[in-house]
Amino acid sequence: MLGLAFAMGTPAGGQAAGGQSALMNLVPLVFMFAIFYFLLIRPQQKKAKEHRALLDTLKKGDMVVTAGGMHGKVTSIDENVVTLEVAPGVNIKINKGFIANLMKKD
Repeated sequence: MLGLAFAMGTPAGGQAAGGQSALMNLVPLVFMFAIFYFLLIRPQQKKAKEHRALLDTLKKGDMVVTAGGMHGKVTSIDENVVTLEVAPGVNIKINKGFIANLMKKD
């Protein structure tokens, strides 16, 4: 019981040094957030920005790769739907967000 009494408050006549210990407990959290920001959040935002730019510059005739690995040629683009020709005479419609990459033109 005596240990519980001391854990709940300061002993009579003593002063609490809680201000500095609270600040020292906050420093590692700020440091961890900075690490997460620079190693995880920032690169992910940069990649998402590049993907949006890729989708905005997409045009008819581009050779693309979908997120599922399907290769095709863009035959038409609507607001959210892209039609790809994957073989002569075979067209498929996919969501625009699933375009993963543009193929390099040789």
